[in-house]
This record gives sequence, C-alpha cells and structure tokens, in this order.
Amino acid sequence: MSGGVDSSVAAAVLRDAGHDVVGATMKLWGGESDSGCCSVADVDDARRVAQQLGLVHHVFNFTDDFDSRVVDPYVDAHRQGRTPNPCVECNRHLKFDRFLVRAMQLGFDAIATGHHARVASVDDRWRLCRGADPAKDQSYVLSMLGQDALSRCLLPIGELTKPEVRHRAAALGLRTAAKPESQDVCFILGARGRGAFLGDRIDLHPATVMDAETGMAIGSVDAVELVTVGQRRGLGVGGGDVRYAISVDVGDRRVTVGRRGALDTDVTPLGSFAWVDQPALIGTALRAQTSAHGASSRAIFTGDGLRWAAPVRRVAPGQTVALYDEDDDAVIGSGVA
Repeated sequence: MSGGVDSSVAAAVLRDAGHDVVGATMKLWGGESDSGCCSVADVDDARRVAQQLGLVHHVFNFTDDFDSRVVDPYVDAHRQGRTPNPCVECNRHLKFDRFLVRAMQLGFDAIATGHHARVASVDDRWRLCRGADPAKDQSYVLSMLGQDALSRCLLPIGELTKPEVRHRAAALGLRTAAKPESQDVCFILGARGRGAFLGDRIDLHPATVMDAETGMAIGSVDAVELVTVGQRRGLGVGGGDVRYAISVDVGDRRVTVGRRGALDTDVTPLGSFAWVDQPALIGTALRAQTSAHGASSRAIFTGDGLRWAAPVRRVAPGQTVALYDEDDDAVIGSGVA
C-alpha cells in the first residue's frame, strides 16, 4: 500500500472477495521527499486506509536496498550520460523481489499491488496483459516480470478504469479517494529538482552544443549529465529553428543537436533483456513501447534489438522498451536501450 488510491482500492477489492489481507508499506527513501510513495504523508495515508478497511498494517524498511538498487544506479547512469528509469528498477528489485521474498518468508500466498495491469493464467503459464484503462495502463513498468513473480502476484484493479477506482474509493469513504497522482521521481524534492539532487552526489560538467548539420558549436549547457536524447529545452541554443539533443557524449563534454527528423531511426539496439516467459525468436513481429504512456509501434525483433516498421523517435540510452505481442495486449518482455 503506497498511500495512493489505487493500492487502497486493491486492498479493499481483495478484502471484499474474502481474502485474508494484510496491508504493507515499504519505507524506501531515507532522505527528504515531497512526492510519490516515499513521503511521510503517503505512509500515513496507507496506514489510515488500512485502519479504515480493518486491516493490519506493516511498514517494511528497505532503504538500504533502495539506495543500492535504485538510487545509486540512477546517479551512476546520469554520470555516464544515460537516462535511467527508477520506477522500473524499483519494481524489478524492490516491489517484486525484496518485498515478494519478505512476504513469502512471512508465509503469505501472494502479494498484490495497485498497478493498472492484468495477470492471467493460460495453459499453466502466466501472462502479463495491459490494464482495462488504456489511459492508465502500467504494464510498461512491469514488463520485466517473469513467471516466478507473476505466479505469486495479484493485480486487483487491472480490470477497472481509473474513474471506477475513484468511485469505489469514494463509496468506501477512503481518505485517498480524491488524492492526486504523483508524477515525479519519489526521492527527488520537487522544490530542488534533479540538478540539485545529482549535484550533491556527482560532479556536473559544462559541455559544448554542436550542430549536427554544420559541425559548428552553437551553444553550451551547464551540465552534460543532465541532458537526455530527445530534449529540446535548456540546450543553450538561441532563436531560430528548434533543435533537439540527438546524442550526448559525457567524456568529450559534447551535446549534438539537430532538427526533429534527426531523431528518427529505423533500428534500436537493446540489451539486458527480461522475458515474461520464453525469449522472442529472431524475426518475431511484435509491438514495442518506449515510454510509460506512449503509443506502441510495430517492429521486428532482431536478437539484439528492434527494426521498426516505420521510423520512430530515437530512444534515450538507459530507457526501458516494453515488448508486446502483435495484438498489443500481452507483454512478451523488455529490454534496455
């Protein structure tokens, strides 16, 4: 229970279905937080909702694991000029590993979360499918889950739309019924931002901004480690045609920019694959999604990446790409650009 409306309703759905439910909240971030599931207010909301539902509530302290598995890799990725996805890594290492192991050690049959996605059993194998609400589908951030985790995971609100979730929460009088969703990285203070967070932990270096067409220097940025491929704001480029970051070279302290079309690519190399069941075969036609809420695109799996059916926007190094079947419903797996 993160303290949000989705996990609150997930707990209520399971309770009302007759399950023996215990609420648990992970304490992940030991520093200051003003957003997401890491703030003191969110833990308090989770505890009070559990109380409203008549559930025992626990708090598990996983701050050391969160630092080593999520925060430190996040910082290191920026040091290398990559664009990490901390929510995916939190799901991979904390929610569906550390937390799942703790639940099994305590004798529970399964864990449940408030993610908008669905788990189904077909021919004794587990499938991860998109949630019923296309606008809130979260299968992308769960695309690294395999058979072991899926066999012990319940996603009770996967068949509900967001308005239906809020309606149920309001009907139950839950304090989280109208609570806004968090959109930010939970361990970064909104008032300070990513630059201040990283600046406290690594050296940030200025870089030259080069134009891809002319090869000329046309500006500069204060911190190359904060630039991501696809970015168009804050690049230190004057008026005229809009330019986008098309490559980031931390070692040479250089950001190369170009017009929108320069971001288009026919192929995307991938590594660090994770498969829901069997790995995709080379030549498999599938659909791929390159961001949490973006549309999927048709592609062919090449064994070490994707060949797109039509050019797509370049994926920033470090970002997760979720792979779906041709029907765009069931997750096949994921890779990292």
